[in-house]
Amino acid sequence: MKTYRHLFFDLDHTLWDFEANADETLRHLYVLHDLGRYGTFTVEEFIRVYSDINHALWRLYQGGKIDQRQLREVRFVRTLSKLGVPELEVPTTISKEFTDILPHKTAVFPYTYEVLDYLREKGYTLHLITNGFKDIQHIKLNASNLINYFQEVVTSECCGHLKPDARIYQHALERSGARASESLMVGDNLECDVLGACNAGLDQVYFNPEKRRHFAQTTYEISCLSELKDIL
Repeated sequence: MKTYRHLFFDLDHTLWDFEANADETLRHLYVLHDLGRYGTFTVEEFIRVYSDINHALWRLYQGGKIDQRQLREVRFVRTLSKLGVPELEVPTTISKEFTDILPHKTAVFPYTYEVLDYLREKGYTLHLITNGFKDIQHIKLNASNLINYFQEVVTSECCGHLKPDARIYQHALERSGARASESLMVGDNLECDVLGACNAGLDQVYFNPEKRRHFAQTTYEISCLSELKDIL
């Protein structure tokens, strides 16, 4: 089996459980703004529609079609408008409240801490590569007690390139003093984490907890983080 020295992780949906944390935050906002008074949608529908719209906007952001400000400004307006709330009645503070509250949530995927402890004890150097925004990601890392595991935290915002662009991987390798041949990328996104890393010459671990069917070629695939112990 190939010997690795540097392990690069994605954050959202790989270590930090974005869906669980967003769900909790959205339920809080639903109550805070009394969105149930409209009587036309449940909190579950609010969460589902927001999730669909947010994912679509993130794809546009990652494709360079919109910027950070547009993503943050538009997602709740589109969500609530689709659910029948007049645009003029969409709370003006809801987007900022979401970005203020969400990063302080602490849900991570099962075995996150155990696996990171194991890898660190085995002598691997751990890093992060994320398309998330710098200010938000560092709050998440501190709130969830993940920050001390990682030597380098590379964000697309600081680098100027988004995954799957190979340049963010090259930037991460340079910052960490690592070679692609001794590095492994772990992430949940087939395009950003698997294809992006592959194009930069890194082996990859596709984290697929829902065991979605796909036809991509990956170096490794796992459905639980604990399975990293079988690889490393």
